[in-house]
Amino acid sequence: MSWYCDVAPGHPHHGPYHDQEYGFPLTDERALFERLCLEIFQAGLSWLIVLKKRPSMVAAFDGFDVDTVAAYGEAEMERLLADAGIIRNRRKLEAIVENARRLQALRAREGSFAAWIERHHPLTKNDWVKLFRATFVFMGGEVVGEFLMSIGYLPGSHREDCPVQARVRAAAPPYLRVDPAFYR
Repeated sequence: MSWYCDVAPGHPHHGPYHDQEYGFPLTDERALFERLCLEIFQAGLSWLIVLKKRPSMVAAFDGFDVDTVAAYGEAEMERLLADAGIIRNRRKLEAIVENARRLQALRAREGSFAAWIERHHPLTKNDWVKLFRATFVFMGGEVVGEFLMSIGYLPGSHREDCPVQARVRAAAPPYLRVDPAFYR
């Protein structure tokens, strides 16, 4: 098995993400939406491309503010498609706008994206994928799995001997401390 922990140390893009973000719990809606969008952008591409383009994508998507992105129309779509600083795949861009709209509806029903995720925890990866596919668009197994691993809901973000793993565990609230055997 290949580990992100083996690629990241000292790398100018992978290193900071691995050491400060990957696997750490998130509850902020904007941060969760950004992370979900980044995973959509990554589908079929390398994570390095996504990390390099991340600052431009944050700017292009108004900081990944859910309500702002949900209001995007054709003019914003044309602006995004013309922006060489971002990943310009129409299907991915349309999915992000649609998911912002779906996230608004989810927020109205569930209170928040974070609360919705927490209420369904723990689930196996397959069950998470089914849930995300029923709720959002462009939700393949890799997108859902990496999103949930990146926010601490699925195990495997770090090797047991990775120094960051101890910090991830310490940051995890009690509801995220599930016996790894559950996922097997």
